[in-house]
Amino acid sequence: MTTSVDIASSATIRHLRGSAQKARLVVDLIRGKQVGEAQWVLASTKKYASEPIRKLLDSAVANALDKNPSVNPDELMVKSVFVDEGFRMKRVRPAPMGRAYRVQKRTCHITIQLAAVSGEEA
Repeated sequence: MTTSVDIASSATIRHLRGSAQKARLVVDLIRGKQVGEAQWVLASTKKYASEPIRKLLDSAVANALDKNPSVNPDELMVKSVFVDEGFRMKRVRPAPMGRAYRVQKRTCHITIQLAAVSGEEA
């Protein structure tokens, strides 16, 4: 079994509205999969973060093709994908008896790295 793996490309989305914890649920579904299978999984997932992550995956594939036109998109796989917490927008919500509740609107940063897998697998 001979395989060679190298980083083909990466793409990042920053300040995506939504918590990192909820985005990690979607990201865990595609880690280590082929690009075509990952796109299918994201298209059939009913989570809020699946649509921006699908667009991010398409962007990473386009970056790989731009970087090396001879790469086959079918041979690309999601090597690593991770979600970092972004800033929090702090807002105030009126509460009973003149009080105020603090509302934190969370954001996250998502990075996808694709690898070109070539060679024969036994």
